[in-house]
Amino acid sequence: MADMMKIRTQLSGDALAIKILMAHPMETGQRKDAKTGQFIPAHFIKNVAVGLNGKTVVAAQWGGAISKDPFLGLKVKGAKAGDKVTVNWEDNKGEKNSAEATVG
Repeated sequence: MADMMKIRTQLSGDALAIKILMAHPMETGQRKDAKTGQFIPAHFIKNVAVGLNGKTVVAAQWGGAISKDPFLGLKVKGAKAGDKVTVNWEDNKGEKNSAEATVG
């Protein structure tokens, strides 16, 4: 999927705050198209993984109840400048996206 993902990091001592904004429509499958009256097919992120230097720090399973363009924020201990943060997601249609950021 060509949609963007934005990752922001803020290091305070050894505590790293990670903020992630994922562009995704997050359709539940229960909303109707205003023009056709047909249900819009479900299209949502189902798996999210956040890693620090190749080690998974958060793995989550989501469903259709998450809002459009979801935001995820978390804090991790033991980080330092130069560390790599990676975010990967896969949706219910098999589309995938990933992004990486370096801790500044």
